[in-house]
Amino acid sequence: MSQTVDIPQAIKDSLRKFRFARRSAGSAALVIKINKAKLIMEEVEQFDNISIEDLAEELPENSPRYVVLSYELKHKDGRTSFPLVLLNWAPSSSETGMLTLHASALINFQNTADVSKVIEIRDGPEGLSKEEIDSKLLG
Repeated sequence: MSQTVDIPQAIKDSLRKFRFARRSAGSAALVIKINKAKLIMEEVEQFDNISIEDLAEELPENSPRYVVLSYELKHKDGRTSFPLVLLNWAPSSSETGMLTLHASALINFQNTADVSKVIEIRDGPEGLSKEEIDSKLLG
């Protein structure tokens, strides 16, 4: 199967390390972008113990990103779990060509990251909140 965007081994290694990190509190995020000129994915940054609102402020308002999120989820019965979620950060103010490229590589990245739950965020920082993620994961 041909891919539009290459996922380098360094990204695969970061994903694996991130996936198997032990977490006991807070949410963590691994932010990935596409280098349009080289057609490869690049790691932008990793955040440990970051709030969803702070993460929303860190993400660009007009450039798409993939965010692998280890999310601290409090269940109604009192349990706490840390599911891995893929945030597809694709603000509508992004350049159309970048959004198209980003969309074309999403499934391949999702499979490589081995994350089953994808949450689409198209409204920029306003669309990314703890309440929004809770409703998608608990609802």
